[in-house]
Amino acid sequence: MGRYLQILRRRDVRWPFLAAYLARLPISMAPLGMVLLVQGERGSYASAGIVTGLFAVSSAAGAPVWGRLLDRFGQPLVLGPLCSASGLLLAGFAVSVVLGRGDGELCVLATASGLTFPPVSAATRVALRSVLTQELDRRAAYALDTVAVETIFMGGPLLLSLLLTAPAAVPLLVTSALLAVGGTSYAMTGAARRAGAAGGDGSARRGPDLGRWPLRLPGVMLVVLVSVLMAVGFGQCDVSIAATAEETLGHREQVGWLFASIAGGSALGGLWYGSRAWTGPERRRLPVALALFCTGLVALASVLAGWWYPGQRVGHVVAGIGMERLAPVLFCTGLCISPALIIQANLVEELSPPGRLSEGQAWLATGFTSGGAAGTAIGGWAVETAGPGRGFLGAALAVLVGALVAVLAQPFWARGGGHRTLPAQPRTKRRAT
Repeated sequence: MGRYLQILRRRDVRWPFLAAYLARLPISMAPLGMVLLVQGERGSYASAGIVTGLFAVSSAAGAPVWGRLLDRFGQPLVLGPLCSASGLLLAGFAVSVVLGRGDGELCVLATASGLTFPPVSAATRVALRSVLTQELDRRAAYALDTVAVETIFMGGPLLLSLLLTAPAAVPLLVTSALLAVGGTSYAMTGAARRAGAAGGDGSARRGPDLGRWPLRLPGVMLVVLVSVLMAVGFGQCDVSIAATAEETLGHREQVGWLFASIAGGSALGGLWYGSRAWTGPERRRLPVALALFCTGLVALASVLAGWWYPGQRVGHVVAGIGMERLAPVLFCTGLCISPALIIQANLVEELSPPGRLSEGQAWLATGFTSGGAAGTAIGGWAVETAGPGRGFLGAALAVLVGALVAVLAQPFWARGGGHRTLPAQPRTKRRAT
């Protein structure tokens, strides 16, 4: 933990990191808050699902556009107005629901709020790159940021649940305030200003690199494809975990502990991965991490199917399974999640044109969001027809295909800059890709 603490002691890292964390809490709070508010006020999960889906799809579509504008005009000029606009639209959505406005108006507000939702994660990575000159410090900071995002999906819903005793619109209004205040505060930091030039390395904003679309590069496109496949597995895994709490454990409230188990494993795995001085091409570690994640998902399916021990079949599940069996397997399954995400983000940084780093990271986020939505739909069908075990097997299949794509992509990543190895000693100058 020494390297992480050393990084966080720096003011030019600590304050942007904290502000970006606040600005990203709405990633997990906004969709859940929309569902709870619309269902509570309208009594319709269908309407809640429609507006939340529009928010997710529009935010995925808008991220690459804002990423390109970040590279072209700098973070302060783009993120400040963007966070304020999305926060105001989200607050307007909450007020409109409480006032009983029509579904059409809610759909418009949800879509507009999603389209203006800022790509803070992409911006944060470029900002960290601009203030940390040593390669090992950068990699550790990237790992710490990935782990922070993992905790957002635990802390965000917890904060939202604490606000449910307040008037109906308050949880979503607090979410909008966090987005506006956190995002604006981040845009005012020195790190965001230093990352104002394209790529965060002082390169000119107007140059040949700005004319190259990251997805036109085979290496970047293949990383995004792997991200989509991994996210399809995530979506199915999330639905299966929720179904496991209700059907297998018989207690819906235990779903938080199940998610905490896999997220805790992911956080620990990410901290461990980022603290090490790896040697050899990082691209080769991605198929290994995905294969281990796939193995954990198969193990979860086998537990639910009773392959490890005699059990009595009851519908789609096996009787007698408790948290003492599921939590350790979930924890071990999560150990390779953050390392895989860290490697994907590092590959996109190495493969993207220097003047389009924010856009490259935004495309990675778009692929992950889109894949997660597809995986949720697939997982719902699998769980409905054959139980949570089938959902985990479907997730394992998607991740396995992602691992195979990562193997086939090795030559493209090697030619495009993914061959760069991590040195054993810190260095002050980044090798040209």
